[in-house]
Parts: sequence; C-alpha cells; structure tokens
Amino acid sequence: MNIAFINPFRESVLQVLETMANVQVTPGRPTLKEDAVARGDVTGLIGMTSEQAHGSLAISFTQSAILDITTRMLGDKLSDINETVIDLVGELTNIVTGGAKRLLSEKGYDFDLAVPAVVSGKGHLINHKAKGAKIIIPFGMSSGNFFVEVCFQDTPPAKH
Repeated sequence: MNIAFINPFRESVLQVLETMANVQVTPGRPTLKEDAVARGDVTGLIGMTSEQAHGSLAISFTQSAILDITTRMLGDKLSDINETVIDLVGELTNIVTGGAKRLLSEKGYDFDLAVPAVVSGKGHLINHKAKGAKIIIPFGMSSGNFFVEVCFQDTPPAKH
C-alpha cells in the first residue's frame, strides 16, 4: 500500500470532527492490522477506486465516542446505537472519505467512491475488498476512541 494514502485520511478525520462535531481528537501511531475484527461497536466502510489503486476506508467508533459525536452534531442525547447513529456513521464515513479524496486528487489520484455501508455490534468483522496491507490509526477523544482503517492495493493496468 502506498504510504502517501494515510495522511489524507488522518487529516480529513481531524478536520471533519473538529469542524462538524466541535471535538478535539488525538491521532495515535498508525500500525499494521492483522485481523478483520472491528475495534469499535459501529463501523462505516466505503470503497474507493481509481486507475492507479483501489481499496477502502473504515471508521470504527466505540459506543461512547459515537454517542458523544451524535450529541454534539445533532443535539440528541442517546444511550444506545440506533438508526440515527447508524445514519450519522454512514454520513461521517462519506464526508471523511470525500475530504481524503480531495487531498488525494492533489497528488494525482482521481478516486470514485462507493456508497458507504454501516455494520454494528460487538466484535463485528470489517471485510476490506483490497488485498493490500490494512493500516489502522487509533484516535482518542475525551469520551472514547475510534479507529480508522485504510486498505489499498495498486490496480493492474487494463489489458487491451
């Protein structure tokens, strides 16, 4: 996986959550992820394709983190993950990926985005469609943690 893909996602997460949810988040050190088990309780997953590469982004929120973000963004004080939270995770996944797409386009990558999917439940699996390495970036905030996974592989040239 091209290491240059990581920072655009990191930067987009910071911008989106600080701007839209008025929350300070602290990114941790990116590491290689060996399994498919989500580190959070609800995950948004979106595929991305370009002529040069394809892959996906997943954002996995712990319940405490996403409930705090939901309250900050929508004003709703919720005690459980429900349809409102699931919709918000899908929208955040879309917005973060759109921001990263813009930053990647400045580096010469023109990605098309799929529609985000959201999965919830303790111990759910995140199935990236690319065969590349999975990089996970932990983020901390006062109410909990969330995790961004990036997985890309080079797209082979089209056969003519």
